[in-house]
Amino acid sequence: MAEIIKTYKQSIPAMRFIGKNYGDSKNTNWGANWGNAFETDIFGKIESASGGEVKSHLAYEDNDAYLGMYYRNAETGAHDAWVGMFAPPETPVDEGLAYIDFPEQNLGVCWIYGKQNEVYGMISQCPEKLVTAGMEIKADEHGYVGSFERDQCPRFTTPDENGNIILDYCYFVV
Repeated sequence: MAEIIKTYKQSIPAMRFIGKNYGDSKNTNWGANWGNAFETDIFGKIESASGGEVKSHLAYEDNDAYLGMYYRNAETGAHDAWVGMFAPPETPVDEGLAYIDFPEQNLGVCWIYGKQNEVYGMISQCPEKLVTAGMEIKADEHGYVGSFERDQCPRFTTPDENGNIILDYCYFVV
């Protein structure tokens, strides 16, 4: 059974999220989106535009992760599903990708431990855990809360001796 084993606040510098917007999150196929991201080398393009893999991963601890982000589309009001990475501000954006610039701020992070097919079922418990830990989840002027999974290597990519991984799930917090 999956469980949230750790919650903490993490400061991040101003960042540019670069990735592919797959549209309304209610109608997206996450498996296909991630498959497309790997097939079209989205992550390699972002790392290259950021100055190479090593440089792109130095902005903050855990910045070497791939992200699946839910974020409100200001033009449509839909909650868009993105796959991409954080990059340094002003990183050029390859054709076919898009970006969102974020100011310096804090993340509320939950570590969800369990089998990969179980951890996603715990995401809905993260907001309560963060609030209980004294964090306030930020909302935009329309009340939408942005959140993302952070597939951190090796926590997410390499199962432990019990076959479990850790999924980082993050919210922007005060």
